[in-house]
Amino acid sequence: MPTRPTIVVTDYKFPDLALEVSAAEQAGCDLIGHHCETEAELKAAVAGADAVITQFARLSAPVVAAMTRARAIVRYGIGVDNVDLDAARQHGIPVSNIPDYCIDEVADHTLSFILAMTRQVVTHTADLRAGHWRLAVPVSGMKVLRDQTVGLVGFGRIGREVAARLLAFKCRVLVCDPMVPETDILRAGVTGVSLEQLLSTSDIVSLHCPSTAATRHIIGSAALAAMKPGALLVNVARGDLVDTGALLEALRSGHLGAAALDVFDPEPLPLEHALRALPNMVIAPHIASVSVTAVRALRQGAIARAVAAALGHLPDNVVNQIMLPRVVE
Repeated sequence: MPTRPTIVVTDYKFPDLALEVSAAEQAGCDLIGHHCETEAELKAAVAGADAVITQFARLSAPVVAAMTRARAIVRYGIGVDNVDLDAARQHGIPVSNIPDYCIDEVADHTLSFILAMTRQVVTHTADLRAGHWRLAVPVSGMKVLRDQTVGLVGFGRIGREVAARLLAFKCRVLVCDPMVPETDILRAGVTGVSLEQLLSTSDIVSLHCPSTAATRHIIGSAALAAMKPGALLVNVARGDLVDTGALLEALRSGHLGAAALDVFDPEPLPLEHALRALPNMVIAPHIASVSVTAVRALRQGAIARAVAAALGHLPDNVVNQIMLPRVVE
């Protein structure tokens, strides 16, 4: 009797995998969930899998090499920076993501961060809890978005939704994304500029690009120095887009007015980390993508791709340039 295809989940933060198990069983597949923490645990877990779903576990080249049967790696999420894409390509394993979930959630979260800083929401909450009833900042600290220039680094699905929201607040919106045609940028009602122009002109800079070799630490000492004194920074994309040490220095010196981060380098943010204590910070624990609708779409999308791969088909949204399903003996 032939063995049923097996889908392995390396790690997950959901309460259970009932949704995934049900979908796998309906397709004639078995699903095994793990909470792998070490490379050795990952290699053992994925060794016989016909498809692998991962959330935050780092799938290094040795882990990918241990996938002797896997026809795909599926990431619970949009970014795939925890997967060694080159190794997967070398072994003929497609890597797939879920690019169309949580778009509105992250765009909304970006706006909440911007409004929290420009309207000093967190500052006044803390001041009231301390027993005061007053304007806790100088009048100049209370900003209206109509008067702000916002620069978006990255203009994919999320960046475009952020732009649409900002335009409703009457902002001037600048965009830097060399991968997007100028006609698409103009059609969206925003202005395309170089990164240098964006940094020097924007009152608020918001990051919406993926983490790649070209974008890691795109906001470092030089970029922060190029920003306007008192400018604000938002990062809901990936923690390593920002040089944390340089960010701390810019916040402490006052050159950067404030920052709002949902993502960090490292994650989780250590309890004693200096970013937790700075008064000109708004922080959240990597939750911008969360809503009931988004989590359901994420999980359904991931298991659908994994099932397709386990049954010998190329999954949707392959990001590492493999166009044919892997042949397994």
